[in-house]
Amino acid sequence: MRPTFVVRSEMPGPKVYNPWWGSGEAQKMKGVVQYSLSPTRTRAMHNLIRNYVFNGYRRLSAHVGYWIVPFALGYGTYTWAKSYDTWLNSKAAHVAGHGSH
Repeated sequence: MRPTFVVRSEMPGPKVYNPWWGSGEAQKMKGVVQYSLSPTRTRAMHNLIRNYVFNGYRRLSAHVGYWIVPFALGYGTYTWAKSYDTWLNSKAAHVAGHGSH
């Protein structure tokens, strides 16, 4: 098994406390644990599109009830207001006395 970059590093890691910069007296710290991940094991873009499609569909379908009802109410209000505005600006509304012109 290949050692990670943290082990091969020349800089003092978090396990060593250097009280003054440039001082050669480095003291070991107790109770400090350092974990690292090998750069060959990090595959951030592996199956990105496939996981996004399936996981995104699962998450969106779980929350459909939370966004479809407000969307339907908002769209219904918008279409009603648009048709009412069209009627108010029509000749029939002016004859009925509802027009503001």
